[in-house]
Amino acid sequence: MTRVALIDDHESVRLGLEAACERAETMDVVFSGSSVTAYLTWRSKTGAAPADVVVLDLTLGDGTTVTENVRRLVLDGSSVIIHSVADRPAAVREALAAGAAGVVSKSSRIDDVIAAVTTVARGEPLNNVEWASAVEGDREFADAQLSAREREVLRLYAAGLPLKVVADRLGVAYSTAKENITRVRVKYVEVGRPAPTKVDLLRRAMEDGILAESAAEPGGGAGDG
Repeated sequence: MTRVALIDDHESVRLGLEAACERAETMDVVFSGSSVTAYLTWRSKTGAAPADVVVLDLTLGDGTTVTENVRRLVLDGSSVIIHSVADRPAAVREALAAGAAGVVSKSSRIDDVIAAVTTVARGEPLNNVEWASAVEGDREFADAQLSAREREVLRLYAAGLPLKVVADRLGVAYSTAKENITRVRVKYVEVGRPAPTKVDLLRRAMEDGILAESAAEPGGGAGDG
């Protein structure tokens, strides 16, 4: 069962999501409330483990910022999905920069919201229209200044290929491909967008449009190969 927390200051939204999660039969709503502070207080009092996924309203009525809320939840050990209205791209970008795993619009079908929770619970980032709209044209998501070779290595690696296969595809030594990935990680750290895992690298490639530069290659699993 995926343990889900719902944080939204509109009770009707929470009730609708709770009912949908119950119908899914693979999800357990462990908390439903109007603020991150209320959720963390509940965690502290009950000793409950962090929710696997927190579905978080973009703007709460308690004066907190989206950056503050996302960071508190991520540091507490949960993945965060922003449940957002479609006309707040700047705030959505702020949430993604703070560590949110993705965004799903409040105008989406409820089945799409449940599918998003399932995707994030598997440790995969969301790659949807809302994500693309949020990062489009935002230079903060495109300033790592990767070289052409680094972009190509990242594209293949993030698409799922083991690093040895990436090296073979590009006709370079394994050590060269590994050095390229190391440099890519260093460059992302330098611009405040660290990518310590392969999933993080996939997120960066999505944010910067690198996976869209050509068709994604078929490949293996998400291991670091």
